[in-house]
Amino acid sequence: MTNATALMPGPAGNPLVGSLFDLTRRPLRTYLAAHRDHGDVVRFRVGPPGLRVEFFGVFSPEGVHQVLGSEAANFRKENAFYDELRTSVGNGLLTSQDGDYQRQRRLVQPLFTRRRVDGYAGAVAQEARALTERWNVTPGGVVDAAEEISRFALRAVARILFGADVEEAVAVVDHSFPALGQYVWDRGFAAIRTPRTWPTPSNRRGAEAQRALYAVCDRIIAERAARGDLDEDADDLLTLLGRARGEGGEQLDPAELRDQVLVFLLAGHETTATSLAFALHLLAKHPEQRKLARQEAETVLAGREPTAADLEALPYITRVLKEAMRLYPAAALVGRRAVAQTVIDGYVIPAGAQVIISPLVTHRHPAHWPEPERFDPDRFLPEREKERHRYAWYPFGGGPRACIGQHFSMLESVLSLGVLLRDFEMEAVDQRVALAQGITLRAASPMRIRVTARGAAGLAG
Repeated sequence: MTNATALMPGPAGNPLVGSLFDLTRRPLRTYLAAHRDHGDVVRFRVGPPGLRVEFFGVFSPEGVHQVLGSEAANFRKENAFYDELRTSVGNGLLTSQDGDYQRQRRLVQPLFTRRRVDGYAGAVAQEARALTERWNVTPGGVVDAAEEISRFALRAVARILFGADVEEAVAVVDHSFPALGQYVWDRGFAAIRTPRTWPTPSNRRGAEAQRALYAVCDRIIAERAARGDLDEDADDLLTLLGRARGEGGEQLDPAELRDQVLVFLLAGHETTATSLAFALHLLAKHPEQRKLARQEAETVLAGREPTAADLEALPYITRVLKEAMRLYPAAALVGRRAVAQTVIDGYVIPAGAQVIISPLVTHRHPAHWPEPERFDPDRFLPEREKERHRYAWYPFGGGPRACIGQHFSMLESVLSLGVLLRDFEMEAVDQRVALAQGITLRAASPMRIRVTARGAAGLAG
């Protein structure tokens, strides 16, 4: 039996604007509270009477499976946020749909096979070595994990993308991407969106950040094209993307190359940085789990740089990362539009409705995660994972649009975390960290840890 939309539970909100203020000021807490108080499918009302709009939160693993998996074709990336993201970073894999997406996926997929991605381990090790060297000379031994890991992840993905051009790209991306990301988020969830052509301070900042990012990518792409086959031994991702050909000989044009590069910079930098930084924060607060992870790192990575083969030999550290991604998923909120009417968990979702799913909420679902706020890496022991619903944990999405880079993210995170645990003792300075929601989840307050070098355990140079 299904329930009519009119009977669907949801927060009453403010009489004048519904849940607008709650969702604007504290979106994560609002979704968590809505699930706690109203259940797995929740109706939200936003805006003043006469202009009020509705959208629907879907929080059960079964409902998420419908949205991302079994009925994925009915739930499209069509909302104000994706419109803004598409306008700002292009029509790459993250934002494209239908034929564009299928064509891009066919061209790009061969570059993300496990064997190909394993070849990026050297770049990760190189940046991990640079990070340990910097931490060894940090005054007072206190570092902000969020800032440090964001810089590390950006350098690692930029090195893989651009090869020898990494320094030029990092400087621009580090300055411009945060500004563009905030601009996209603010416009995507604004009650009223002014035209981008209006000369407001926000529009000017967003336009300048976009111009800078486009310029550095376009310049590097043009230089590669001018060199032609002279770089036949180059194996950075940008070169490989430029060489990629479909069965009919089709390839990515320069604008499409730039769009893919920007998506990879966003997804490969910010999402991995979130997971790794929160894993460090959690371990710094939990000495028992930190000891187990450090012992594994010492045993496997004794006195040498990590390689891709080490990934399978670090199961506990892998479980730590998965638990960090459960508690702090980088993509904490995901939106879709229902094309046709459908039924989820007994409730009717109307045609055209906007739907929100939230890994952050589902990853704390008490029916699937006992004591959901507790940090427990052993939730991800193989036998416990097998018992759990596929969509009780989905930091990389799922279905036909699951993240193409999930193996790379795990490779980078596990290997670099192993190096840091092997080389440093760590202790949390900040026990609590405020959260902020932008394009990705991030720390809104310092995430400081005190690091102490562990003698001669450093990387072999």
